[in-house]
This record gives sequence, C-alpha cells and structure tokens, in this order.
Amino acid sequence: MLWSDPENEPPEELRDMQSMLRRLSVLLAMAMVLAMLVIGVR
Repeated sequence: MLWSDPENEPPEELRDMQSMLRRLSVLLAMAMVLAMLVIGVR
C-alpha cells in the first residue's frame, strides 16, 4: 500500500447500513436472551 493511495473509506449509505445492521443484531441478541429466560422460567 502506497502513501498516495486514496483513503479506504466506505460510502455514506454503506456506513449507515452497517450501523443499522449492528443495531439490529444487538436487538436480536437481546430478544434471544429474553426468549431463553421466558422459556427457562416456564
């Protein structure tokens, strides 16, 4: 990789989608934990 190479920065839409996917995965993980607790209590 050379000093003159351009920054390897993803475009704006891609960054937005990545942050949305990250939030969705965190939400999904919390839902799974909650479901396991509910199933375990019964």
